[in-house]
Amino acid sequence: MNASHPSPFAIWREFHWAFFLNVQGLVVALRRFQMQLERGLLASAEEELMTAATLLTSSAASMELAASFTKDVYESTIRVSMTQPTVESDDFSGLMSWEHAVLVGVWRDLRPVFEQLPEELAVAHSAFVAAYRHLAESHVGVCSRFVDSDAGSLRLGDRSAVETLRRFERGRLTLIDPAGKGCPFHS
Repeated sequence: MNASHPSPFAIWREFHWAFFLNVQGLVVALRRFQMQLERGLLASAEEELMTAATLLTSSAASMELAASFTKDVYESTIRVSMTQPTVESDDFSGLMSWEHAVLVGVWRDLRPVFEQLPEELAVAHSAFVAAYRHLAESHVGVCSRFVDSDAGSLRLGDRSAVETLRRFERGRLTLIDPAGKGCPFHS
């Protein structure tokens, strides 16, 4: 491989690092959103929620860029790197990261906030929900590109990887858009 071009594994790893940095920023922005909202500072809360939307969009881009290679390379290099003996777990998943656990906890904490969000934040909330949907679709798109539609996930081998991601999306949407009104263009 040419020294000026990163290996597929390096691409995968480095864009996942970027993804997790975005997730860490998302946690900070959402906590700041909550704090500003509790203080009644709606303009500042709106800015934080829009920042969170931007970070979700950036996360989607990182995920898409992480998959900048062929399915054959994924099968022979990347997927192998996520299974034993390379990793100790036989059900390896990004769900195991502390960033993911913290983010889902933040979303659970914010569910009641999103249920009673002031009307002044409806546009920012809609952008946030749309950005999450974009991220979820990017994840499904990457997965669909590399894994057959009925193939099992690394974590839940007996379940379709794509359907598992769609189920996660539906669950996350109940946390961040409990009233189902965050994005008028999706049902």
